[in-house]
Amino acid sequence: MRLQGKTAVITGAGSGIGRASCLLFAQEGANVVAADINEESAAATAEACQAAGGAAIYVRTDVSRAEDCAQMIRRAEAHFGALHVLFNNAGIMLSEDGDAMATEEDVWEMTMAVNLKGVWLGCKYGIPALRRAGGGSIINTASFVALLGAATPQLAYTASKGGVLAMTRELAVIHARENIRVNALCPGPLRTELLMKFLNTEEKKQRRLVHIPMGRFGEAEEMAQAALYLASDESSFVTGTEFVVDGGITAAYVTPE
Repeated sequence: MRLQGKTAVITGAGSGIGRASCLLFAQEGANVVAADINEESAAATAEACQAAGGAAIYVRTDVSRAEDCAQMIRRAEAHFGALHVLFNNAGIMLSEDGDAMATEEDVWEMTMAVNLKGVWLGCKYGIPALRRAGGGSIINTASFVALLGAATPQLAYTASKGGVLAMTRELAVIHARENIRVNALCPGPLRTELLMKFLNTEEKKQRRLVHIPMGRFGEAEEMAQAALYLASDESSFVTGTEFVVDGGITAAYVTPE
């Protein structure tokens, strides 16, 4: 198994990429800490991991709060002895997020608090634990929109994910000699609750689908497989990357006539 003996903390574990990754990582031998602001969802994910024969606990975590992130890491080390993989995956995409004029300040601040500050706080408390374990892998969920402009305006989300890419690059350089790898997973549009709530009309869905060469939305399970590679020793020479898994959208992003 590809993560045998490793402990992984995964935020946003209650649904989408986070839940799929928890289940896959557990199947691959990892001890999983399922972290989510929704305690009931986090518990359900941990129970599903256990039911499949994996070792898992859950912890309610608001990633925008320093104490919650510190507690998340403490629980991982206390329960499983060490931390080897940190998957900063939690994120929000608010329906009120639009262009610069339409986006309100509270929408901007909430998006940044979760999507960008939350990744920083995960690293702030997670990196010392990875050092204590002798190294490990950090995966930060960014997005293809960090590389391209979004067809449907979502300025706060796009800016927050661009920040995640910049932070990932710098952390990768800083910690490369400590055996700590840091990579950004950049999903394309996914058929998850998060995006479908934002693309809440058929017109919005089609504005995304027209750009995807594969002609479909991706699945959370496909992102989990990419995260598994970045978490495993198979990616031992991979750090500082924009790991794009997008159905070809960044290769063929054009405005349709």
